Amino acid sequence: MNEHSMRFGDTEVARIGLGTNRLAKTRGGVELIKAAVAAGVQMIDTAHTYTGGQSEETIGDALSPIPGNYIVATKGGLGSGRPQALRDEIEMSLTRLRTDSIPLYYLHRVDPAIPLEESIAAIKEYLDRGKIRHIGLSNVDIDQIERARKVVSIAAVQNAYSLSLRKYDTVVDYCAAEEIVFVPYVPLRGADGAAVAEIASRHRATPQQIALAWLLRRSQAILPIPGTLSLQHLKENLAALSIELSDAEFEALR
Repeated sequence: MNEHSMRFGDTEVARIGLGTNRLAKTRGGVELIKAAVAAGVQMIDTAHTYTGGQSEETIGDALSPIPGNYIVATKGGLGSGRPQALRDEIEMSLTRLRTDSIPLYYLHRVDPAIPLEESIAAIKEYLDRGKIRHIGLSNVDIDQIERARKVVSIAAVQNAYSLSLRKYDTVVDYCAAEEIVFVPYVPLRGADGAAVAEIASRHRATPQQIALAWLLRRSQAILPIPGTLSLQHLKENLAALSIELSDAEFEALR
C-alpha cells in the first residue's frame, strides 16, 4: 500500500516532487511552479548549475517567501567541493531563491580532490546560522553517507534510481533503516519495458505512472522527483500516488 505522504523533518510532504533541471526563467516557468504547488507538490528540486541559475531564480520568483510546509531543495559543489566554492554557491542560491533560509541543501557530488568532511563542514556553517535547515548528499554510497553523518545529521540522499537503474539498492535500504529520505532522480528510466506496459494497461495508467508506483512501493523512504515542464505530466505523476501495485505486479517489475 502506498502512503501518499511522509515526514521530512517536522513537515509532512507529498511523496512525489518536481525536478526542475530544465526550468527556464519565463512567465510559463513561473506559472508551472505556482501550478505545481497548487496541485499538491511539496518538494521542488533544483541546483546551482541548472539552466545557468535560471531554475533557482524562477522558483524564487514563483514562491518567495517559501511557505513553511514546502521543501525547496538545491545543490552545490558539482564543480568543486572546496569550502569557499561551496560558500559562494550557497550565497548565490540564497539570493536567487529570494530566501534567507534554504529548506534542504545537498552536496551535489563528492569532490575526489577534497575530503568529504571539509565540504560538509562548510555547508554545516550555514546550518548553524539558520541559513540552511536540512543537509543532504547526492551521488553517494553508504560509506560516504556514514562519513558525512559524523559531521552533521543527513536528512536526504539523492541518487539515480529507477526500475532499470538499481546500482543503489543497498543505499535505499540503508536510508530506510536510518530514517533518511531517499530521493531518486531519473525515476522514470526503464518505464518502456513490456512488463511495465502490460501492468499499465491493467491499471489504465501510463507506463511512467507504473514506474513511479513501483518506486513508492519499493520503500517508504522514497520520494521521487520526476522532472517535467508540462502541467499535464505533473498531474499524471501525482496521480501515481493512488496506484497500488499487487505483490505479483511488484515482483514482476523487481
